[in-house]
Amino acid sequence: MIHSFIERKLHSIFAITDDYQKDEYQIKEWTDTIKILWNRSNQPIEILLDDIPIILQPNQITTTTYLQYFSIQKANTPLTAMLFNRPFYCIQTHDEEVSCNGIIFFGTQKIPVISLDEMEQHKFALLLEVLFDEFQTKDNIQGEMLQVLLKRVIIKCTRLAKEQLITKDLNNNQVDIIRQFNVLVDTHFKEKRQVQDYADLLHKSPKTLSNLFKMYNNKSPLRIIHERIILEAKRLLYYTDKSISDVAFELGYEELPPFSKLFKKIEGITPSKFQKSEIFAVLGKK
Repeated sequence: MIHSFIERKLHSIFAITDDYQKDEYQIKEWTDTIKILWNRSNQPIEILLDDIPIILQPNQITTTTYLQYFSIQKANTPLTAMLFNRPFYCIQTHDEEVSCNGIIFFGTQKIPVISLDEMEQHKFALLLEVLFDEFQTKDNIQGEMLQVLLKRVIIKCTRLAKEQLITKDLNNNQVDIIRQFNVLVDTHFKEKRQVQDYADLLHKSPKTLSNLFKMYNNKSPLRIIHERIILEAKRLLYYTDKSISDVAFELGYEELPPFSKLFKKIEGITPSKFQKSEIFAVLGKK
């Protein structure tokens, strides 16, 4: 069953379903949503985020941003999902670690997967029950209450993510620099391709950024910028009918060879060979 709150003046949406596949036809009508996905069952669920397959184990949570493409590949059990758009929640906290630009959405380069122990399962289940109950309360302050409850969910996920996914060698300020860097790359990757560009925006030196990321995951800031460009290229090749040349131009490359060279550096194959891969057969584009 799906529970939803829709405020038409602001075009804001917040919804929860306890069976994503069953309600997917309605969910697809809501574009550009951020999702918190929770496998509450005792069986794994196979999902696909962009082109990355993930097996979400029982009592694990992951998130998707409004920039990502999400689908369920294989599931013999329901997947619980909370989804909301930027007008519902993001205007409340513009750039904090528990905002739409927060740690569980932009704080890691890898897709965040959070595990819930028995105590956390109980806490999340209680919070979910309160949310379901609030959806039944139709009054003028329902939206505000739902925002408060959603923020509690995001705070709890953020605390677990910091504990489970982020190295203890980094302090909160350093973690926030990494998060801000990721947000800026997602915003400017089409026109800003050098580490210096982002160092200037963050008022840091390129060396400071490189040292932080070396402590964090051994990926260089430049590698992260390049991977973001190629991720967008793959999305455009997957989900649109644009040619390789059109994709290169949209990503700021006036000539194809430099784009193809970067693509091969990151993916190990050329864009044309990439288009012949198995995923395109699954999408019916091969």
